[in-house]
Amino acid sequence: MSDTLIIRCFCLIALVGFVAGSAGYAQKKFQEDVLKTSSGDVTIACIGHGTLMLSHAGKTIHIDPVSMYADYAALPKADLILVTHEHGDHLDAKAIQAASTAATTVIVNQGSAKALPNAVVMKNGDTRTAAGVNIEAVPAYNLEKTFHPKGNGNGYVLTFGDKRIYVGGDTENVPEIKALKQIDVAFLPMNLPFTMTPDQVADAAKAMRPKVLYPYHFGSTDTSVLVNLLKDEKGIEIRIRDLK
Repeated sequence: MSDTLIIRCFCLIALVGFVAGSAGYAQKKFQEDVLKTSSGDVTIACIGHGTLMLSHAGKTIHIDPVSMYADYAALPKADLILVTHEHGDHLDAKAIQAASTAATTVIVNQGSAKALPNAVVMKNGDTRTAAGVNIEAVPAYNLEKTFHPKGNGNGYVLTFGDKRIYVGGDTENVPEIKALKQIDVAFLPMNLPFTMTPDQVADAAKAMRPKVLYPYHFGSTDTSVLVNLLKDEKGIEIRIRDLK
């Protein structure tokens, strides 16, 4: 076999492998849970790190979509996109573009406005309704570190009928989080040195008392430590998903 023919065969094999791999990536199944609400089921897809996808009443909500964790060209287009803050593992303009249509509402914190000039800015404490969902912007910041200054980042409380889902973004167990009430599902970040320790997540959970707690954005943190810290807390179910 000539060198030219060998090279052509190799390229063809590589191309077939790439296409097959791309198709497999596009068809990846994410871990999903269903929350029953008075306005219909909410499907929660745990995509990775700080990235989530919610589906409700025929609408799709992407939270901190990032291309590293999903092929957004292959996922449902967004009716609503929420960005908690401007760090690259939470704000990815390419993923936002791939997930958007002309009708998509993109909501961001103040620090993301420069990168996404057409987005709707919600400041800490703001509330608004988009895609039929009531949204509350909750402060997300570090208490002593400087990674996430106070007054910039958002967490979000989303209300679906009679249920409330809180997504923390990058934050520590700040007073504004611990003051939240009637939270049915909470996503709390747990990776050092940027967000919370397991002890801080447990402290926040004991204060807000979500019915379901997902530690997320946890990197190499041992999630079993959190499970042990909350083992005697009645009424808080901890769900560990692939959200490193």
